[in-house]
Amino acid sequence: MASFKTLDDGDFAGKRVLVRVDLNVPMENGVVTDTTRIDRIVPTIRDLSDKGAKVILLAHFGRPKGERKAEDSLKPVVEPLARAIGRPVAFADDCIGPVAEAAVGVLANGEILLLENTRYHKGEEKNDPALVTALAKLGDTFVNDAFSAAHRAHASTEGLAHALPAYAGRTMEAELTALGKALGSPTRPVLAVVGGAKVSTKIDLLENLVSKVDILVIGGGMANTFLAAQGIDVGKSLCEHDLAETAKRILAKAKEVGCEIVLPVDGVVAREFKANAANETVPVSAIPADAMILDVGPQSIATVASRIDTAKTLLWNGPLGAFEIAPFDTATVAAAKHAAARTKAGALVSVAGGGDTVAALNHAGVADDFTYVSTAGGAFLEWLEGKELPGVKALSS
Repeated sequence: MASFKTLDDGDFAGKRVLVRVDLNVPMENGVVTDTTRIDRIVPTIRDLSDKGAKVILLAHFGRPKGERKAEDSLKPVVEPLARAIGRPVAFADDCIGPVAEAAVGVLANGEILLLENTRYHKGEEKNDPALVTALAKLGDTFVNDAFSAAHRAHASTEGLAHALPAYAGRTMEAELTALGKALGSPTRPVLAVVGGAKVSTKIDLLENLVSKVDILVIGGGMANTFLAAQGIDVGKSLCEHDLAETAKRILAKAKEVGCEIVLPVDGVVAREFKANAANETVPVSAIPADAMILDVGPQSIATVASRIDTAKTLLWNGPLGAFEIAPFDTATVAAAKHAAARTKAGALVSVAGGGDTVAALNHAGVADDFTYVSTAGGAFLEWLEGKELPGVKALSS
């Protein structure tokens, strides 16, 4: 992984520091409902503030597509952000121009200012040089702390990194360090657990991973597509039958490069998709025609646990079953707890990410026990797929 400068490498005292953060938080009726992303950026903001920087925060919210939409304003984030940092946060009603310039102009060293939604300007998503110039005018230095937006080459994520001296914030640094340990130069054997509903959304991911990891566990609805490709009747289970050739190609590539693929050998089946539906456990070779697989069975769970025991590095993306409804969360919770215990014992480096994955680990109560849990979603997936992220590349020194 390319080297990048961190907050330890710069002198920020008295400097106007533009900090790209991720404040695209869930909100209902103008109230933030989950502060995870706010909490993640606190160390960077406090660090810069303590160093005497004038901290100027840039962020997007929603998809206003270059128009000022009241429901996409960042103003409701100011109060929860100030509470999390434990310091006042000023707000400017624009991110460029006279309003932003006046707000930046009155900042004292150590003070914090949040600028309005960068996506209120059409040039943000187009990485328009004119917007980059207007933003750069407000700062002396750029810090990117939004790994979750690093897969987009936007004005405030990629453009600014070329216009000003650029550094990685603490969250970005932690993310890049964790990802480097997990796939850049991992301790082997490396195990990847990939689950979720559809193979179609993860073809690039699977094709990249089979050549990078030693063992690949496939679970969730995706596993059904692989089972069906091998001639197993999966009944009414979620399955992309049209991707049989893709599944076969991935299996063949794995065999060729020596990556062990682990598929379920038994499944928990039900006739309806609802909590506590009547269910039974059967071998995958005996799925009833009128039933669907909603979780992997105990034999499969034991196999996954044994592979976790042999691994030194674990990458996790996606649940093993329909973890949102009991009792079909059993396998995901069991595997997550097993991985967490191995991590706490110092035997495993565990890195997980993706929306459903974070929810599943929180549901199992072990998110804090993994080495690193990425909240980045799309950027995490693209990184796992082996794609270069523009926002990260632009930080390379």
